[in-house]
Amino acid sequence: MPATLAWVALVVYASAFPFSGWRWPAGASFASLLVLPWPKWHDSFDQVANLLGYMPLGSLVAMVIRDARGSTVRALATATCVAAGLSFGLEVMQVFLPQRVPSSLDWLLNTLGGLIGAVIGVALQHTGVVRNLQQTRERWFGRSGLGGLALLMLWPLGLLFPTPVPLGLGQVWERMRDMVSDALIGASWAEDAVRWLDPGAGDVTRLSPLAEALAVGLGLLGPCLTAYCIANPGARRLVLSLGAAALAFGVTTLSTALNFGPQHALAWCTPTSLGGMGLGLMLALLLSGCGRRLAAGLALVVVTATTALVAQAPADPYFAESLHSWEQGRFIRFHGLAQWVGWSWPYIAIIWLLTRTGVRE
Repeated sequence: MPATLAWVALVVYASAFPFSGWRWPAGASFASLLVLPWPKWHDSFDQVANLLGYMPLGSLVAMVIRDARGSTVRALATATCVAAGLSFGLEVMQVFLPQRVPSSLDWLLNTLGGLIGAVIGVALQHTGVVRNLQQTRERWFGRSGLGGLALLMLWPLGLLFPTPVPLGLGQVWERMRDMVSDALIGASWAEDAVRWLDPGAGDVTRLSPLAEALAVGLGLLGPCLTAYCIANPGARRLVLSLGAAALAFGVTTLSTALNFGPQHALAWCTPTSLGGMGLGLMLALLLSGCGRRLAAGLALVVVTATTALVAQAPADPYFAESLHSWEQGRFIRFHGLAQWVGWSWPYIAIIWLLTRTGVRE
């Protein structure tokens, strides 16, 4: 049930973003708001997103009903109705958002996605796949590692949002500075604070190649050490480290392809970036035998150092272009969630790691 509610919250977040510009459509009656128009044009990216976005919801709802000893027919019907009802309510809500376009096609695709997901969820339970996955998770991470596992699952989502340095999450201070500066502009008593917050055009310098490589390496080492906090020592940790490196490479390549086009997907693969990833992986493999408390302490230091290094990375024109593509382009459905995960992941990880440093082996 918590996973189902969390996914519902994610769907609502993606549908209501950017949460601004709410207005009642001119000349529209309440009854007319309930009639979803058929779109005048179709975007294949949006169609696939609408279909895939509701499949996990359908699977989760169907599995909850089955766990409560409901019949297969009841599980499929309930999951489909939940997906259809939630989608219809959110499509109607988008009428009040000028940047969103409600559509009956979106509603149909969301409903179909919920039905497909429900069928998959019921099939996974019937074949015992869900039970086997739960047993595998307990063998690898135990029953007390759900918080850390959720944190690790969010990490690649944060990497989808453009970062100033590959694998460099947590650069939120520049945005916060701009927000505070904009809020204080015009206040006579805050002139000194506004000048202090203004970095100045001549103060921005790029990270040195060594600092950038170190930031990339620590950006990979931090999640690996975080995984060691919940994973048992042995070959499993080696697999997790290699998997984290492969995942980081793949997600960063995907993010670059989404921003600049498939032909530039590997543009981030500079000697500095690849060398940093190699360094991070080597350190992760060397530390794979450390205890959980030591892993938590080392991860705390590494994540904090990474955040400090990333905070010094300037927002170059390519980085600004990437942000513009996400915030104004076709990624508006995902940019808010990925952005907040990318900004907050290191700080959430630091808080969680602080709680793990006192856990006994």
